[in-house]
Amino acid sequence: MNRVQKDTQIKYLKEVVEVAPSLVLIDFKGVDVETITRIRREFREANCEYKVIKNTLLANAVTDTPAEVLKPLLHGPVAIAYSKEDPAAPARVALKNDKEVESFEVKGGCIDGDLLDKEGVVTLSKMPSKQELRATLLATMLAVPQGLLRLMLAAPQRMLLVLDAKKRQMEETNE
Repeated sequence: MNRVQKDTQIKYLKEVVEVAPSLVLIDFKGVDVETITRIRREFREANCEYKVIKNTLLANAVTDTPAEVLKPLLHGPVAIAYSKEDPAAPARVALKNDKEVESFEVKGGCIDGDLLDKEGVVTLSKMPSKQELRATLLATMLAVPQGLLRLMLAAPQRMLLVLDAKKRQMEETNE
């Protein structure tokens, strides 16, 4: 790789580090090509990127950024996984494959400048997605007006039930 290619790679990685809310570092040593291809497909399906990166290039890219905390994890073969949309998505896919593939191992990661060990990545993977958070917020916001509406309709409904019962009682006594 010549200097121009390295500079282009570093520039690309700096953009990734600035845009991605979380990064997950993965050790993939010993994983066969067929398995890696399947894993890459899973990352793409989850709207994530999976890239094999040279440690020195990634170290240069994270310098003077919040992701600089990753430098201690940059040894051996390293791949990064990230998503520009959902911070928990790369952690979910990576941990799923960590359990299924013996030589695929999550090293750690970072989110908003905080270094995560493997347990931190597990915690990150349990975070709800953006869609789940939106649904929860919407349900919470709709609960108050729905409760108020039920409360406002309860009195007239009960009155109608009382009047209906009185009507039936009067009809039975007239017959």
